[in-house]
Amino acid sequence: MEALREFATEAQEKVLDAVINCSGNKTQAAKTLKINIRSVQRTIKAIEKKAAMQGHSPEHDMTKPAAPGFAISGTSTLYDVDGNIKIQWVKTQLNKEKYLDAVKEALLDVFDEYEGKSQKIRAPIIFGHKDLLAVYPMGDPHLGMYAWADECGEDFDCDIAKKNLCDAVDNLVDRSPPAHTAIILNLGDFFHADNQSNQTSQSGNSLDVDSRWARVIKIGVQAMIQCVYSALKKHKKVVVRNVIGNHDDHSSQMLSIAMDLFFSNNPRVVVDDSPSHFWYYQHGKVLLGSTHGDMAKPDKLEGIMAADKKVEWGQTDYRYWLTGHIHNQQVKEFAGCVWESFRTLAAKDAWHSAMGYRAGRDMKAIIYHKDFGEVERHTMSIAMLKRSK
Repeated sequence: MEALREFATEAQEKVLDAVINCSGNKTQAAKTLKINIRSVQRTIKAIEKKAAMQGHSPEHDMTKPAAPGFAISGTSTLYDVDGNIKIQWVKTQLNKEKYLDAVKEALLDVFDEYEGKSQKIRAPIIFGHKDLLAVYPMGDPHLGMYAWADECGEDFDCDIAKKNLCDAVDNLVDRSPPAHTAIILNLGDFFHADNQSNQTSQSGNSLDVDSRWARVIKIGVQAMIQCVYSALKKHKKVVVRNVIGNHDDHSSQMLSIAMDLFFSNNPRVVVDDSPSHFWYYQHGKVLLGSTHGDMAKPDKLEGIMAADKKVEWGQTDYRYWLTGHIHNQQVKEFAGCVWESFRTLAAKDAWHSAMGYRAGRDMKAIIYHKDFGEVERHTMSIAMLKRSK
């Protein structure tokens, strides 16, 4: 342990000292520092990885691990006139398979202090509708997008986006029947920008953003928590799924991790944090599928569902695909399923306004019966939200 000291930062050294003083007992060190045991374990692991990377010999050991999420691809060496090694660089490249694990581990550290801090919402007394499933599809909320009324026809920012989303969910939950289970289904692009570059990560398109990225993330997490709280007041069980969008490739997964940690003390909340671009849920004879809609075309979704969920396909009579991305409502029925895209509550940014996009804005709640498919739906339009303010 003492040999690791030279590789520790000032903050890490405090943890290392505690472990050394506790004779290597990490559990006791965590109690001494009054922090989570996982934080101690990750800190020591981080120091050990740094020590392994740097090593003690001039020749880098290629068997040593690279930084989390990366793999060593080679070395580059500078020699002096006598042939002695002066400097050696270690070349690494992104290991896609391990990248998400590294991101998740880092985020767990950040959100440790929020773990299990959700309020205990009393379960509703009347929740006898086990045959019903309530789904609240969020079409591209785009928290963090900025629009100026003089340019786009309407002002839009983080605070407006949060209020519109939370008020819409609250209203739709109030109007929906007390189904036993509800799904908060974020259809992707919950966040307008995935990082501080203010560009889409896939195409590099410039984005009109409001506020600092860290503030946007904080407001987004708060908004989703509030939406889950609203659903818990009406439904016995709440499932949360954040679909990966083309605007929030990574922050959508961060949102799921944050929700999973925050509600870890509440058995009534189930967070699906799978990194898959396709998501499925079976309710009796109903099979739901969801993806953002930026990759697979609608006419391909029927085959994808049948291939991915062979058993469930055979067990169900009513199959639905719920997608976002295009910001307008479209419905098409295929031989084996119905595809529907949903509108957004977000205003138009400068680009969409200039391109002539003028689709309606609303959010819906859809009620499915386990034997009969969709039996009910409710709509909360942007006009209704503005009137209720």
